[in-house]
Amino acid sequence: MNWKIYILILFFLPIKLSGQIVPVTDQYVLNPLLINPAYAGARNALNFGSFYRMQWAGINGAPETLSLTVDAPAFNNRVGLGFMLINDKIGVTKETQLVSNYAFKIFLKGGILSFGLGGSMVLTNTAWSQLIAVDPGDESYLIDSKNYIVPNFSYGMYYTKDKYFAGFSIPKFLNYEFNFDKNKYSLKVDPSLYTYLFTTGYAFELNKKIHFVPSTLIRYPTGMKVNYDLNAYFNYNDRFWLGASYRNSRSITGLFQFHIDSQLKLAYSYDFNLGELSKYGGGSHGIMIRYTFSYKVDAVNPLIF
Repeated sequence: MNWKIYILILFFLPIKLSGQIVPVTDQYVLNPLLINPAYAGARNALNFGSFYRMQWAGINGAPETLSLTVDAPAFNNRVGLGFMLINDKIGVTKETQLVSNYAFKIFLKGGILSFGLGGSMVLTNTAWSQLIAVDPGDESYLIDSKNYIVPNFSYGMYYTKDKYFAGFSIPKFLNYEFNFDKNKYSLKVDPSLYTYLFTTGYAFELNKKIHFVPSTLIRYPTGMKVNYDLNAYFNYNDRFWLGASYRNSRSITGLFQFHIDSQLKLAYSYDFNLGELSKYGGGSHGIMIRYTFSYKVDAVNPLIF
């Protein structure tokens, strides 16, 4: 096999679907269910959300993600249920992920503690036939891969009291490595490869109409450098959200959200790259549309974006 084709395989095929670092985008601010299953049902109403993200605009084959999310409380708000459909595309590789989440809530004095479990199935395939072979004879290697289905699991805890919130999660428990000889993925359970996520924040009331919400997300991939996000948002009259995030000298994100009414919300975010990729392409765009089927004024959970 020509060395160029082999390098393409190594680049595009997700050899470790859940490697040492769990990818995290700024969309977790708008949809915390992406990183913590314990958040299911936290808005105390049936919610539908649609999210789109185009990463590294201007670079051919850059990642694109489209996701649909629904979550709701159940059993007198003692339980939260959530479901996500996530479609990722990078280069000629596509992944479709189905995720279900379950959260159990314990009502403490003045606060709520939730424990969450998540289960997912990932369908992945690579369309090698869409590549253009440079050297004669390489066309024979450009055969589309078959569809692979692999499972995974997640765990999380989420606590809110008044205007304070904190969360902890392990987004992926299982790791997979692709075995080229057997042409399949092999399961690997290794706690040394887990990534731990911690998030916390507080909503300060500056006056009756303006709230200031600073928060942080810390990612600890075992044995590797700790990564962090610093977020800060202003909420005006529970109608406009305007804020920014800073991520480990790699990017700065601006976010704007507008509540058309108490049920329909629109949001847009843009990442400014600070690393080497900024020389080759633009930043990353994110769009959100969320609809809440019932509305209830409740200040227990300050992380309701």
